[in-house]
Amino acid sequence: MEQNFLVASQWFLLAFIATVLSIRLGISVALMEIMVGVVGGNAIGIEITSWVTFLAGFGAVLLTFLAGAEIDPESLKNNLRESLTIGSMSFFLPFFCGLGFAYYGLGWDANAAKIAGIAISTTSVAVVYAVMMESGLSEESLGQAILASCFVTDIGTVLALGILFTGFSIQILYFVVAVAVSVLLLIPVSKRLFTSFGGRVSELEVKFMFLVLLVLAYIAVRCGSEAVLPAYVVGLAMAGFFQKNKETLTKMRTIVFAMFTPFYFIKAGALVSPAALYHMIGIILIFLVLKVAAKFIGVYPFTRVFHYQFRTGMYTTLLMSTGLTFGTISSLYGLTNHFIDNSQYTILVATVIFSAVVPTLVAQRWFFPKNITSNGT
Repeated sequence: MEQNFLVASQWFLLAFIATVLSIRLGISVALMEIMVGVVGGNAIGIEITSWVTFLAGFGAVLLTFLAGAEIDPESLKNNLRESLTIGSMSFFLPFFCGLGFAYYGLGWDANAAKIAGIAISTTSVAVVYAVMMESGLSEESLGQAILASCFVTDIGTVLALGILFTGFSIQILYFVVAVAVSVLLLIPVSKRLFTSFGGRVSELEVKFMFLVLLVLAYIAVRCGSEAVLPAYVVGLAMAGFFQKNKETLTKMRTIVFAMFTPFYFIKAGALVSPAALYHMIGIILIFLVLKVAAKFIGVYPFTRVFHYQFRTGMYTTLLMSTGLTFGTISSLYGLTNHFIDNSQYTILVATVIFSAVVPTLVAQRWFFPKNITSNGT
């Protein structure tokens, strides 16, 4: 038992240090936690236990849910065309560029190249949402449009993984039915529970939402999908409900950012191996440049089509260039099912983690929008 307290103390010490540095340097705490995680994982050797892995995984689920729940339905409706366009282009061009480079440039086999394309195509909802919350853009139309675009991109990633590898089994059908039923029942059930038992110190509302997300995560994993996918769908479906119940969302956000997300982001940094980076840095940098360049070619022109100013267009494109959650998920899927080897996995995960840090850092430092109106025009 004392070992668990020691490990927890180390992780929260790193989280505390990351928060202080984030405040002092003006860098997103999510990025700082990743960077602190690199140090913690390699210089200190922090232990990644099974319960740390669970907390990190549930942190990703909760972050994804909150990202969906924060989207204003009216704003989504108004920005639907641009979100679909930007989100789709953010997926397709990086996917084909990553696949082509891995297959023709590096000589990877077809399955490994497909995994590379999927990993490179992703946008990190977790990182983008954390940045949106810290910067206050989650309440703005621009922030809403970016979050919705992230959703479209990652749906493309999940569909690609399913179509190219897992296919459409009866288990996936069960999963889709379970999510659909949950979406239909959650709002009326939540209304009744929140009205009858809400507003008490026992926080029934928060416990109920945690229960729902854990059950759906279990069903998703059991059916061969990913735990974060139903969380985003349910969050988006309940966004209108939470517009009228912001207090519950605020409480959940406080718990998630204080307790769960440090494990998620620090673990992502701790998995980076400097030794592996040293030997493969050239390929990693090529993949990183390829991903960001493909995102710019695919996304930036359409920000101009939708009348974004230069600064907001650059900011949107850079955030759409990030990767973490689905990038690491797809890479781990490829490794677990022997579609890629350990060195290929290291290359892809390192690229994904670098893409979480570098574009976000540049976006926040040099292209943070000023005087935003409407969709950033």
